[in-house]
Amino acid sequence: MCHSLLVFAVLLAAVTAGIIEFKLYLHVLLQESVIRKYQYPYESHHVVTEDGYILGAVRIPHGRDQNNQPGSKPVVLILHGLLSSCADFVLLGPGHALCKIKISLPAYMLAEEGYDVWLLNSRGNFHSRNHTTLDPNRRGDPSFWAFSWEEIGRFDLPAYIDYILEVTGQEKFHFIGHSQGATSFLVGMSMRPEYNEKIISFQGLAPAAFFHNNRNPVFLNVAPFERVLEVSGFKLYTSETQFNKTLKFHRSHCSHCRIVGTQSLAGQLGIHEILGRNDALTPLLMQVCRDGLFTQTLCKLLVQYDRNDGIFNTTMFPAFLGHAPSGSSIRQLTHYGQNIRFGTFSRFHYGYIQNLITYGRIDPPPFNLNLITARSYLHYALSDLEADYRDVMLLEELLPNARAIQVPRAGFTHIEFIWGMDAREQVYETALQMMREAESLQ
Repeated sequence: MCHSLLVFAVLLAAVTAGIIEFKLYLHVLLQESVIRKYQYPYESHHVVTEDGYILGAVRIPHGRDQNNQPGSKPVVLILHGLLSSCADFVLLGPGHALCKIKISLPAYMLAEEGYDVWLLNSRGNFHSRNHTTLDPNRRGDPSFWAFSWEEIGRFDLPAYIDYILEVTGQEKFHFIGHSQGATSFLVGMSMRPEYNEKIISFQGLAPAAFFHNNRNPVFLNVAPFERVLEVSGFKLYTSETQFNKTLKFHRSHCSHCRIVGTQSLAGQLGIHEILGRNDALTPLLMQVCRDGLFTQTLCKLLVQYDRNDGIFNTTMFPAFLGHAPSGSSIRQLTHYGQNIRFGTFSRFHYGYIQNLITYGRIDPPPFNLNLITARSYLHYALSDLEADYRDVMLLEELLPNARAIQVPRAGFTHIEFIWGMDAREQVYETALQMMREAESLQ
């Protein structure tokens, strides 16, 4: 985390000093314009969850060069990772000009292979930042942001599934989830096991569940302070003394933290949301990460902090950073921190008293992986710091119907599952084979 902050400080200093001319990008390409640019069919859909969140989804119902006629096709749902959006799966475009049929990203590739592709957005990101009654922008009210990836799996996925199967007339579907997208799938299928029978296959790309061997420096630094994040963002206080006791600060070290009545720290600072789309930061990153600038190397360090030489299209960095980060609730990060700190894959830890009220026990219950009967394929990379291969192998052991599949290139990393230039050869072609295999076993 300190490494990333230092890199960002250098980028900001370069802009401030005039080394780089800061120019506001007035228009950031939305996924619709990207998809239409490459002449693929595009549909926008909105889904309302049981608890009132309004989610945005994108549909590519058929291919451009192959399987390009409308009609009934097998359905695949794709869900992004933490702080991301469905833009991850369309930004790079449909492939290299020298081989137009060799589509690079899964959204285009699967459409060409004859699938009806649905790109999902989890609650709270830029494209699903809406609710029937709650206001995400209301300062001092964290109600909209009181969710983690548990609610994404418990509420968002069932709402998406019901809606998409009704629209398409299909009874079953494939699901592809990257990182937190896979986490949410595991949560959904364990808490709503009746949906397992609707799954043809689950393709988990760097599935994040257990973190016994996590080497991500951000998560490692955040995990010990998961309780502070929760307290700062959502807990209510009745006195300054309680606030100081919870944060374990001496009164003299926190003289500015005078919380009175029932207002939380987040109510004053507005930190329920983290790394949402920012009218100042987003154009800045797009500008300083362009080709030909020395700061582009620093931009790569922001993404590739594990010191492995990932294979990226650096020319696309401004496009990437125009869409990511796309925002999330601070509680999503807190929930991962809890799993790292306590070594579990469990429901959210609200604190002992609230746990008793919510779960009837002082500790949050683990997700019951035995209930996940869907045929699961877990794709892992040896150089992935977040979803360590040993933790993925543990997940394979605990799931009733799972197979772990290693990415061939030894240096393949977590972010390369979506941004890697060779992701098709390393991951997507294998995932497609596994989807075909699962179909043949129906």
